[in-house]
Amino acid sequence: MTSGTATATSPWFVRPQSGDHRAQLFCFPYSGSGASAFSAWPTDIDDVEVSPVQFPGRENRLAAPHYGTYDNLAASLVEQLVPRSDRPFAFFGHCAGALTAYETAVRLAERDLRQPDCLFVSGQPAPHDASRDRMLTVTESELRAELESVVRGRGIEPRPDMTDVGLAVLLRDLAAASEYRRTEPVVVGCPIVVLHWRDDPDVSLDELQGWRQYADSVEFQVVDGGLHDFLEAPEKLLELLTSWR
Repeated sequence: MTSGTATATSPWFVRPQSGDHRAQLFCFPYSGSGASAFSAWPTDIDDVEVSPVQFPGRENRLAAPHYGTYDNLAASLVEQLVPRSDRPFAFFGHCAGALTAYETAVRLAERDLRQPDCLFVSGQPAPHDASRDRMLTVTESELRAELESVVRGRGIEPRPDMTDVGLAVLLRDLAAASEYRRTEPVVVGCPIVVLHWRDDPDVSLDELQGWRQYADSVEFQVVDGGLHDFLEAPEKLLELLTSWR
């Protein structure tokens, strides 16, 4: 275990790294969101430190250039993970964040760097099925309505100016998602745990089965609630996210 003194964080991480935990969980947000998607999450789960990842081009990094493609995003993130990979770690990616988490794991392996001990993918079909994402076909007005619905679901009345900012981020993220292609699965060197949200109207458990091609060990877990309920860090989810230790 490293020293208990917290170290300065990079722009990619909103929380300083602490040495008080035996393991880390890096959390990847979904399209249009940032690290604040995990603001209701605890700073640690037992002895696992929770480290939300902040992509460029949103929230406190709004002025930073957008990452452009998932390839660019994963390649840049690898560099940031190297100094923070002194302990066992896992990845949790929700919706499109699962694709970035997977691509980052692939690049860590390609560079012979320490890989995650487990990859958790939530509510997201496998990479070769990513083009089927409903969000890639909805209109801009429908996207705005969905953003406002998510904000209201968190007990906040959406402000038009903030919705405009969020919509601009979401459109850039969806442009990157529409360019993403992986036709041939690359097997990662860690187990994959696929999380299905029982009340998700868009992605069925059957539509998640493609992940079986991406690891030697693939497990499926059903979590009660809808797709956005992860925001509140439900107890069952947190229990699953520490099961790899």
